[in-house]
Amino acid sequence: VLFAPFLQSCLLCNIMFYSLKGVNLTAAKERGQLVFLEGLKSCLDLLFGEEEEQSGQPSPLQFISESASNLKALFDFVRTSLTPAGSDSWKGPVLLVDDLSVLLSLGVTPVAVLDFIHYCRVAVCSQLKGNIVVLVHSNEDSEDEENELVVNSLCHHSDLILWVEGLATGFCKDVHGQIKIIRRVSLELTAEQDHVQIYQYKIQDKNVTFFARGLSAAVL
Repeated sequence: VLFAPFLQSCLLCNIMFYSLKGVNLTAAKERGQLVFLEGLKSCLDLLFGEEEEQSGQPSPLQFISESASNLKALFDFVRTSLTPAGSDSWKGPVLLVDDLSVLLSLGVTPVAVLDFIHYCRVAVCSQLKGNIVVLVHSNEDSEDEENELVVNSLCHHSDLILWVEGLATGFCKDVHGQIKIIRRVSLELTAEQDHVQIYQYKIQDKNVTFFARGLSAAVL
């Protein structure tokens, strides 16, 4: 698994994963099961000129210090990290990116972002038989055309969409929002329509509870 968070630090991600699911990212990294790209820290280091090249290799995020929106170094890092060595026998590598919208905020063009995802899809999904999980933010009232272009393109090519949003009725202490699960059956070129399921959820200290609409504990 290659985990590339651009919004949270490695320490905070480790705390959240361990609190919610008991997963120790540090231990997984030491066992060689996880490659962690410190996206947030690397971005800050490059912006303030503190990033140093390691082993003579350029930083995966070198586009920040360049004028062109070239994500080739980032893609090369993804491909190298997820391609198993001769003695390894990985099954189904996974690329996790949180949050792709940050790349747009850093000055990368939508075309460059979509090209990056396209090449990752070819390398990870087609060649390595793995999966890509990407987080993006969207808002129906948003005037950010570049972000909406990326969101719409990702939705068009995704096999599974998890659309998380707040309640249309506003704040509720027993229901924090709803998640729409869209299985893109239409991508299989069949006559079937996409399968859509909608659940509501409540975030607790160390867990998230999901339930059908109208069936929260407060109602029952």
